[in-house]
Amino acid sequence: MSSTTPVSSEARLAALAAEWAPRLLSVLRVVAALLFMEHGTQKLFGFPPSASGAGPAAFSLVWFAAVLEFVGGLLLLAGLFTRPVAFVLAGEMAFAYWIAHAPRSPFPVLNGGDGAILYCFIFLYLAAAGGGAWSLDHGRRRNGAGGG
Repeated sequence: MSSTTPVSSEARLAALAAEWAPRLLSVLRVVAALLFMEHGTQKLFGFPPSASGAGPAAFSLVWFAAVLEFVGGLLLLAGLFTRPVAFVLAGEMAFAYWIAHAPRSPFPVLNGGDGAILYCFIFLYLAAAGGGAWSLDHGRRRNGAGGG
């Protein structure tokens, strides 16, 4: 008889989850950042082209939102200052929902605000969880430079 006991499938699954959770957190961060940046590039640079074709007036509320979306998206993409950037972007999305979407209808599917709500809560999660294993923040922490 062997003195080692077989590892249960539940234990193997828990070990796999523990190993991959920080990596999948990074994947979530990168995908959310890329999709979010598109909103900023469309408003600031006209790419991808929008139906209106015109960008926001400089220093208008929409222009500030576009700058946050583009610069914040870049920082999230790199995983640099993830926690504070994600917190600010979560606030932007909450603000966007209540200012632009909620007045149209109380139902997010009807007012077009479901994306803003989803971004808000993804960013809140990133503000709490950090950038994950594949982030500049993680590298800075390992090198003793601090970070989120």
